[in-house]
Amino acid sequence: MLNVTTLTELIEANRAVAGALTYLEGERESRSVSFAQLYERALGILYHLQRLGAQPGDRMLLLLGRNEQFIDAFWAALLGGIIPVPLAAGISAEHRHKFFRIAAQLDAPFLYSDQRTVERLATFAEQSGQTERFAALRPRTFRVEQLEDISRAGKVHGARPEDVAFIQFSSGSTNQPKGVVLTHGNILANARGASEVAGFNPQDVSLSWMPLTHDMGLIGFHLFMFANRVQAHLMSTDLFIRRPLLWLEFASRIRATILCSPNFGYKHYLKGLGERPPDGLDLSRVRLIFNGAEPISASLCEQFLTRLAPGRLARNAMYPVYGLAEASLAVSFPTPAAPMRTLALNRHRLGVGEPVVPVAPTAREAVRLISEGRPLPNCVLRITDEADRPLPEGQVGHLQIQGENVTRGYYRNPEANAAAFTADGWLRTGDLALIQGGELYVSGRAKDIIFINGQNYYPHDLEAILETLPGLELGKVAAAGVRRDDEALEQLVLFVLYRGAAEEFLPIAGAAARRINEQTGLEVAEVVPVNRMPKTTSGKVQRYALVASFVDGQFDESRRALAALRSAQRAPETAARSEIEAVLTRICETALGGRRVELTDNLFDLGASSLKLIEIHEQIDREYPGKIDLPELFDFPTIVELAHQLQERLAAAA
Repeated sequence: MLNVTTLTELIEANRAVAGALTYLEGERESRSVSFAQLYERALGILYHLQRLGAQPGDRMLLLLGRNEQFIDAFWAALLGGIIPVPLAAGISAEHRHKFFRIAAQLDAPFLYSDQRTVERLATFAEQSGQTERFAALRPRTFRVEQLEDISRAGKVHGARPEDVAFIQFSSGSTNQPKGVVLTHGNILANARGASEVAGFNPQDVSLSWMPLTHDMGLIGFHLFMFANRVQAHLMSTDLFIRRPLLWLEFASRIRATILCSPNFGYKHYLKGLGERPPDGLDLSRVRLIFNGAEPISASLCEQFLTRLAPGRLARNAMYPVYGLAEASLAVSFPTPAAPMRTLALNRHRLGVGEPVVPVAPTAREAVRLISEGRPLPNCVLRITDEADRPLPEGQVGHLQIQGENVTRGYYRNPEANAAAFTADGWLRTGDLALIQGGELYVSGRAKDIIFINGQNYYPHDLEAILETLPGLELGKVAAAGVRRDDEALEQLVLFVLYRGAAEEFLPIAGAAARRINEQTGLEVAEVVPVNRMPKTTSGKVQRYALVASFVDGQFDESRRALAALRSAQRAPETAARSEIEAVLTRICETALGGRRVELTDNLFDLGASSLKLIEIHEQIDREYPGKIDLPELFDFPTIVELAHQLQERLAAAA
């Protein structure tokens, strides 16, 4: 890795090197940008930002859907000492609420986006009472469409290692987003440690579909790769969601050596593959396939490796790692090329300070944990009891970290900082883990976080979305992530305090699932009535107790009763009245796994997650190019409404 002390020095050192970034936007659509071009483009954009009034230390929100535009703007900000704040554009109302919450925290930030996104923000601001806040933001907004000339260079700001490089806000929904402040020194310390262990080098070829608003995508598969002059390829996240098989087709084509994905991505790829063999793939050069960003499933790793063996993917290529944004990404890596190691432990003996009890992997009480390696250079970790006292190997406790790579705190959030750091300066990760044989095994979470599609969501945020529904005020509903041993991914389950008849509970359950779906784009797997909401003596809901009862089957009887009622209440099938309705019905039913969709069914009542909406939109766009935008599925969530809009637009075009 290059011997530099700031990211500004890094891009300046790379400008004379014959390296390039390659952006993959379609099956046969790619574009390479040399390191020299990247530097010149960033300087040209910086000129316009400085003309707009941006100065060193100012914050700038990055709200862009295209990787190439994001990377250009990110480096433009860094070169000018402007602090970029990456945010996912998203398609739901909750994403836009989050944008305005963060904008308020940042105190007069700049915004770098595109015309269409800015227009949608303006419309949302009018609808949600944010007009004053948006009016203050508008004159500090730069749109990519304004880049007609980048021939003039902006003025480079000489950064120092202790300067803030960028602010990484939590990846999921949150009413009070926490911005992780990362310095140039934090990021480069982590890059050095990760590079030393993983052996990144200029002969490596990397490929990532992870969003650049996620720390694995931005830090791991852009900054780490750029610091080692790796031949990096960035695939559009939307493209992976729509056509997951292209991921490994690209990997085979470019002879990739380094890949990455959270659990969700492996599952999504296998779903797309179905029962077919992975014909035509040669993944023999892949030496590391990073697995992180959410709890790692050993069984899914094994399934993925087995299915891809005909594609010549080495079984020791799977690389389970542990990290978090507060650590500038990486905390622990395994030894490259080492086989995956797992522990089978008694699930009932994983309390804090309790020695673990090994059991046979097939035992009913067994839970399999996967080794996530040893701490990286420049980072140390410890396992502690409830009083922050270190515990010995073989005991579960709270995972805490220290090091040059660890953030100094959250942006303007003294309350969160006080809760995050111990009296002796260790960062509380919120995870439970143990050390065995010097290696880290993460066993669960001390704090309530739900991992869905590689992003983390806070239960209390989801519960707050429901508090305006009758009977679902706070304290009467609990959101939790549930994963059975045989399942690779968590599912979102809502537990509702309710003691009435099942027939009367159905509309409550439907309204709750629809509200979450509409506001966040998340699919609610189930809404379960409970006659008691377990709480601590201080009144805090014990979500883990609800999850344990769910997994143990204590709610199975009521779940079966509700399923039977839903089936009995389904309306008789209604035939499509036009060709457009017939096409839309076929598209929606295919995306929803063959589930029957009536003309007046609300897609959100049927649990259409953001991923399924993307799939539905792609198919609609193939049949009727350019006639319906993805966010409009929220405005017209039934086949009847969509068909009406399409009919009008087709008639207007004709």
